[in-house]
Amino acid sequence: MSRYDFRSPRLFVDAALAPGAQVPLERDQSNYLGNVLRLGAGAAVLAFNGRDGEWRATIAGRKRPDALEVAEQTRPQDRLPDIAYVFAPLKHARLDYMAQKAVEMGAGRLQPVLTQHTQVHRLNTDRMRANVIEAAEQCGILSLAEVGEPMGLDRFLASRAGGERLLVFCDEDAEIADPVAALQAARDAAKGVDLLVGPEGGFSTEERALLLKQPNILRLALGPRIMRADTAAVAALTLVQAVMGDWKGN
Repeated sequence: MSRYDFRSPRLFVDAALAPGAQVPLERDQSNYLGNVLRLGAGAAVLAFNGRDGEWRATIAGRKRPDALEVAEQTRPQDRLPDIAYVFAPLKHARLDYMAQKAVEMGAGRLQPVLTQHTQVHRLNTDRMRANVIEAAEQCGILSLAEVGEPMGLDRFLASRAGGERLLVFCDEDAEIADPVAALQAARDAAKGVDLLVGPEGGFSTEERALLLKQPNILRLALGPRIMRADTAAVAALTLVQAVMGDWKGN
């Protein structure tokens, strides 16, 4: 029997969850449950808040869903691996895709950085957080990835003072032939991972020089083909999760 309940709808709520708690529903949540899913009073849903695990609850309300009545916990809270996905912002549709896939892949933080060749300089972080929540609801994820405010690449690199975290720099010019072996060689020394994927136009000469001066850095090639930035996100996160994240087990 699967340890996940894929049949019951899941809903993120920003409220404490405990046996007997009653959680008011926001208007859009009420509309989603009542008008989209056609659920009424007594229907079962799964609720989570990113802090208290996942709970089975029932819908309360006469004419429309008004609240959730919390019953028992179905899964305890977990923790995401210490992997930050650092990226140059993309245009809306591709950015939505990238955010959703990074969440599905288990990134613990999404950090946009602005570079000289970044094509998008205005970023709606509320929209990105909505994508994080939607992906978590749909994929049975309990912990929500943090979403950082955009910052310049130089400022981000300066914030890494100390160099304890491994900076994995996706670099099409890297001479490493086997990315898995490269990550395995750096695994034991890593105290958290910052995975950096640059803009579609690549990094400037000055930015590349700055990156190569960083302590505890690993230049990572993603094979013989050039990928779009959103595809590179999935490929790179797959490699990092398999070697350094929570895919490898204990």
